Amino acid sequence: MKFAVGAIDLSQSVITVSKACATKTTVAVLECIKISAYNDVLTLTATDGEIAIEDKIKADVLEEGEFCVPGRTFSDFILRLSDKDITVSTCEKGIEIKYGDSVSNIQVLPTDEFPKMNFDINENHFVINQKKFKDLVAGTAFCCATDESRPILKGCLLEAENGFLTITALDGYRLAVGKEEILSASGNLKMICPCRTLQEISKMLVKEEEELTVYTSGGMLMISMGNTVLTSRLYQGDFINRNSIIPKEFSTVVTMKKAEMEEVIGRASVLIKGDKNNLIIMDIKNGEIRITSSSEMGGVDEKVDAQIEGKEIRIAMNSKFVFDAVKAMKGQEVELKLNTPTSPFICEEKENKDYLYLILPVRTTA
Repeated sequence: MKFAVGAIDLSQSVITVSKACATKTTVAVLECIKISAYNDVLTLTATDGEIAIEDKIKADVLEEGEFCVPGRTFSDFILRLSDKDITVSTCEKGIEIKYGDSVSNIQVLPTDEFPKMNFDINENHFVINQKKFKDLVAGTAFCCATDESRPILKGCLLEAENGFLTITALDGYRLAVGKEEILSASGNLKMICPCRTLQEISKMLVKEEEELTVYTSGGMLMISMGNTVLTSRLYQGDFINRNSIIPKEFSTVVTMKKAEMEEVIGRASVLIKGDKNNLIIMDIKNGEIRITSSSEMGGVDEKVDAQIEGKEIRIAMNSKFVFDAVKAMKGQEVELKLNTPTSPFICEEKENKDYLYLILPVRTTA
């Protein structure tokens, strides 16, 4: 096998697919990028068993063939070749890379054990504006679980129906729901997609005014952007029914300025870093919210003007959860909707109800 290609073109393609390389695995081939050279096209593929990415670039293929090269090593090396033209060929030591008057070699693996990829996934689909999809992912995915105790919560529930795409994410302590209009769909669709998949897709979307088509079939999802194709397995199982845990009525509704709320909670968080619950306490009464926090590092005692409807309430909460929710909002005013110091409360924009955050309070003995 032998091909000639520009280092910039190759490095960009390697960066794209290497995101799907496994990092912690006992299967060496999953740490590799498979490179196939046929008909003056290089096809680069990587997978960790959950996500797979394929990218194609033009090259001068002198001898056809394929090999698997360690993804991280190859990526780091190619990135340091600047704008040189390079020639890659197989040899006894693996592959030989020639650039200018220099030559290096990297060990490779055969392609026999590399997983067979299915990029023919097109049974069902929905179409959405790229910016709206990115907004949805940014506004919800941070609430996904990160541990393995409940694997399904490492994914987001996607529901395309009635002209909208709704994404739901939760980790057992907080929940996020976002909704945006879609352009079309093959029918009502429901799937649980790994959070990492959605974040990788979001990173690939650079033309925000254009459309994104998401395909799904047989427990798999696929998107295609130019010469790049990403597939991902979907999680199977029953996702939590959000309608059963989101309160319908509230005894206290508080409205405040988003910017001021974000600043105060941000300052309070600085002095409780490392605290198990990132605990802050809100005393809501007399037209203001008194926010306090304390730790061995120090403490904060600040007041925020607010419009309060309903009962006075004192409630403890994880400052990170509230800060993440408020930061994700784009409007000028934030609403907190509460019932009791021990029941879940809602955080959302006053004007835009397409995004909602539910947070569990922290039980205290005080």
